[in-house]
Amino acid sequence: MNIILTEKINNLGKLGDTVNVKDGYARNFLLPQGKAIRATKENLEMFSKEKSKREAENQSNKDEAEKLSESIKDISIVILRPASETGQLYGSVSTRDITKKLLEKGFSITHKQIILEKPVKELGLQKINISLHPEVLIKITLNVARTIEEAQIQEKTGEAIVDKKIDDDNSDVLNDDDISLDIPSPEKELEN
Repeated sequence: MNIILTEKINNLGKLGDTVNVKDGYARNFLLPQGKAIRATKENLEMFSKEKSKREAENQSNKDEAEKLSESIKDISIVILRPASETGQLYGSVSTRDITKKLLEKGFSITHKQIILEKPVKELGLQKINISLHPEVLIKITLNVARTIEEAQIQEKTGEAIVDKKIDDDNSDVLNDDDISLDIPSPEKELEN
């Protein structure tokens, strides 16, 4: 299906491009989200008339996003979660949890704008991406800790606080040589 993009879509095109996509992608995602319109003669003519208006609107939205990115770029979010001694969380940190913390700090970001490269399931500091505009992407620091004190220590050291206790002596492991069983040997039975 041929469509006209009404905004920049990663790996597809920029505003005003006419592209050919699979029907399901257009019908189920691009058209309902308002990210594209069908490429009919009427729509092509209408879009060419409105193109300068849409580009100006897109540019103003991009400028606002860049202003917001300047105020948000050095921010660090602390999320407290219960975790095991090895640093594994009991659960995970979702995009909605991050959005809630950003809203508490006064930034209006939706959970759809937060891009997690992998699920957050461990204690520590992580960089996460926020898409403020299709052309404006920023990174912020996510600090996942068990307590406020741990979060402050992680912030200073840059590492997660976990028990990395490794016993080299293996004192709790039993070897076969250490076990003595009172099993009569077959040789002793033959002598009797």
